[in-house]
Amino acid sequence: MTTESSAIFLSENVFELNRGSVFLSSLGLDERESIITESSRVRVKKGQSVFHQGETHHGIWIIESGRVRTYYAGPSGKEITLAYWSAGHFVGGPEVFGQGRHVWSANTVDDCELLFIGGDVLRGLVLKHPALAVALIEGLVSKGKAYSALIQMLGTRSVSERLQQLLLILVDNHSTQCDSGLVIARTMT
Repeated sequence: MTTESSAIFLSENVFELNRGSVFLSSLGLDERESIITESSRVRVKKGQSVFHQGETHHGIWIIESGRVRTYYAGPSGKEITLAYWSAGHFVGGPEVFGQGRHVWSANTVDDCELLFIGGDVLRGLVLKHPALAVALIEGLVSKGKAYSALIQMLGTRSVSERLQQLLLILVDNHSTQCDSGLVIARTMT
């Protein structure tokens, strides 16, 4: 079964991959309209940066189309992919109100259309629309679980066990049946 809109991260609970992907759809029409009106629509070409580790937070980006990879770069330059986020998810946390510095980076895996909401604007919208506050908290909870699952997998599973789990996730969410078996229709680093 191919699910183009599915996020990808290491997790033992495959069913949690898309929790948080309904960020805007869980809101009423008025709240969605307020967010869209107060946002900037940004088109980012495949392979380009959304934000860099160490830069000041300015807000969040809601993915309308395409996929965004979040990753951490160590002092040696070695990178670890944290997750691949798909349409409906947001990136740019955990400092959603534009404070502090980014603790990881994000770049596009596909051509993307993103909605950027500045931190001050987002804070004002949250105060005006409590449903947005709940949606934002739920999105942050899903991201916290995703990154916690990654840490748990890195700390308790061997490389081959992690690869096995990743392949199961890809087969369950991003494969199609062909004459010779299943074909995984996603690329990643």
